[in-house]
Amino acid sequence: MRRLLLVRHAPTRATRSFAFPTDEPLDEQGRRAAVAFGAALGGGRQEALCSPRLRCRETALAANLSEARVVADLAECDFGSWAGRTLAELSATDPAGVSAWMTDPAAAPHGGESLSVFTARVGRWLDRQLELDGRAIAVTHGGVVKAVVVHALRAPLDTFWRIDVTPLAVTEIHSHDGRWTVSRMNSPC
Repeated sequence: MRRLLLVRHAPTRATRSFAFPTDEPLDEQGRRAAVAFGAALGGGRQEALCSPRLRCRETALAANLSEARVVADLAECDFGSWAGRTLAELSATDPAGVSAWMTDPAAAPHGGESLSVFTARVGRWLDRQLELDGRAIAVTHGGVVKAVVVHALRAPLDTFWRIDVTPLAVTEIHSHDGRWTVSRMNSPC
């Protein structure tokens, strides 16, 4: 049986301003929160994984998961030209693009990954996890956690937009009989 704890990285300037992220570092408040998260997480044997993005690697390090293996498929969606911009700004300058992106899973008006391409990437990673045993903790992104939940539940893709994932919240899933069960979602450590 595989048990996965998925953790959204600690806060950054982009998460605080509701901006599409770049590869930004944690801010000081985020770093302190990641240290506290690591203390609450405690010890125990588990495999540690993380997204290649700086904010995830810094979260893992601050949370005492220094041996976390970087996994490319745990990276956030590629937001292309929208990186660093807020949704409010984009809604004012490109309302048709924002509308298309949020209603058409195949749309990629920003030049990055569409929702369907992004969730398929995460879904392939999750399917490979079914072949493994043991407990793993993955420090990743809100979008990845949402994609995991949608894939695990075999839910329609539009449910992606109805899931919230806060920084340093834990979502836990486990496998049995070739399928996933969601044990808890968006929980404090």
